[in-house]
Amino acid sequence: MIVALIIACEVGFWVLLAAGLALRYLAKMPGLGAAVLLCEPLMELVLLVVTTLDLKNGAEPDWKHGLAALYIGYTVAYGHYTIKWLDGHAAYRLAGRPKPAGPGYGRARALHEWKLWVRTVIAAAVALTLLQVAIWYVGDAGDVSSLQGWQSGALRAVGIHALVALGYTIWPPKAPAVPDVTGERPRARTER
Repeated sequence: MIVALIIACEVGFWVLLAAGLALRYLAKMPGLGAAVLLCEPLMELVLLVVTTLDLKNGAEPDWKHGLAALYIGYTVAYGHYTIKWLDGHAAYRLAGRPKPAGPGYGRARALHEWKLWVRTVIAAAVALTLLQVAIWYVGDAGDVSSLQGWQSGALRAVGIHALVALGYTIWPPKAPAVPDVTGERPRARTER
């Protein structure tokens, strides 16, 4: 049941997102669209309650409960960011607003990657907290090794993402060359 609920929450996230953006930009109902978008966190709350009740009713803690904790952590850290990013692109495509700026090149891109890493740290912290609370809740009554494995996985994700951000810091992407119409050698664009 937990896996089905996680899938339903993920599908629901995208359905509510599409409905909210459609109401904001296609139906020209920004207030109602914002209200629909604000319903997003309710799905994670439902997932948290159902997962807790499942453990309370004696379910053996396993990978499903760990996945639920990671999903909730990810949505806490990246949910608003994802909605804001998609809202900016929907405003550009559907409402004629300016195109949102990308992550840029050089130092700007490296800084962007480190900001994303901080989000990953937040996601892991939320997941680790939920998993630890579940471990304490189950106590000696059940096998919590699966939940501890998910904790290790969350910490590995933080480490891997730090390596990615470090890679962008050491080898920042350069702006693509802009061809010169006079026939001279192409020159690099300035950093954003």
